Amino acid sequence: MLFLAHTAHCQFFGLLTGCLAWILTMATTGMDEWRVWHVNPDNLTSVITSGVAWVGIWRACFHSHVLPKMENCQSMAVSDGFVPLEIRAAQVLMLLAVLGGLAGNGAAVQAVRRVYFSVERRGGLRAAFVLAGGLYLCTAALVLAPLVWNTSATVNNATIPFPPRFRLPAAPASQRVGTAVGVGFVAAVLMLISGLLFLAHRHVWRTLGPELRGWPMAEEDKQGRDNPDFFHADQVL
Repeated sequence: MLFLAHTAHCQFFGLLTGCLAWILTMATTGMDEWRVWHVNPDNLTSVITSGVAWVGIWRACFHSHVLPKMENCQSMAVSDGFVPLEIRAAQVLMLLAVLGGLAGNGAAVQAVRRVYFSVERRGGLRAAFVLAGGLYLCTAALVLAPLVWNTSATVNNATIPFPPRFRLPAAPASQRVGTAVGVGFVAAVLMLISGLLFLAHRHVWRTLGPELRGWPMAEEDKQGRDNPDFFHADQVL
């Protein structure tokens, strides 16, 4: 029986990278700093005394010395009519990315476990690695799509018609990309690396023997009996 632990060191690193990427994906989903709005604090109607507001995909926040609470946040739901399309899409896609990353990590754990601990039939080994790699790549795409879309909206200084309860202007003086986008891009790159590493493990199917495919090898006759085929051939000769 062939042992394959030495063939999966890169994939084990890919599993660790995938776990880190999944944590960063969850952090990106929950962070408020997708967009940083710079609001003119000299405006007499403005309560944003710091002049800066943070717009995430779930809520918008700002600090104020005028209102009773120092930090003021208002949530945004996908059903709210004022929420722009790129933020609605980000809410859905980032949740799918979190679930996809979790599924990818689960598939990666099963694939690496089979390599390191399984010494019996490995008929599903290739499928496990392909599944893990595919899930990682799909998750990377799910993360990248809302990041690129919201980055484009930020660069173009897109407006958001907030209702009065948000106390935010529809258009800031200027805006820039927030920290959450940078964290998300790191998560997407790590997911991409993990996916490619797991898909790269397919080369063992061309270099190692048929045991990898789950084909049973001929067992040794440990009872010392003669092979009847050879015995019959001796009689003919």
